[in-house]
Amino acid sequence: MNHTITLMTYDDIPQVAAIERQCFPDPWSEQMLRDHLDNQCAAALVAKGADGVILGYAGLLVVLDEGYITNVAVRPEHRRQGIGSDLLNVFENFARGNQLAFLTLEVRSSNAAAIALYQKAGYEEAGRRRGYYAHPREDAVIMTLWLKSGSGPAEEEKGEGSHADTGI
Repeated sequence: MNHTITLMTYDDIPQVAAIERQCFPDPWSEQMLRDHLDNQCAAALVAKGADGVILGYAGLLVVLDEGYITNVAVRPEHRRQGIGSDLLNVFENFARGNQLAFLTLEVRSSNAAAIALYQKAGYEEAGRRRGYYAHPREDAVIMTLWLKSGSGPAEEEKGEGSHADTGI
């Protein structure tokens, strides 16, 4: 799918909020999205089609040398076309360029497609938050992409080549 990735603007919020409602049982409100854009430690990206329609978006919060991906969502009819991967790649390039130690996120344990996307991008399961999601009640899988040597689990715990070949 032909798309461009740009920084989210206030004008994008209505479309992003619509994607939130379409993709999540507890969506962020337009005010929450505005607050995210107002946060100097946060960034948000949108993927736009040639017609200007927002196909997906992602948010990031940076604290010191840590990156926390707040949301990643792609319109259901545009999934499996590389949009989620492209959004993640922009954040990874930013993180590497700014020497962040890691990028991390939570994902529903039942969301196999998203987990596969994150694994393909090199994220590893780093833990679980029991009962993290409320509607429905479900565990969150914490997935982390370690970017700095020595910032992740001990090498003997990870095993050989755990970053390179790990799959929406």
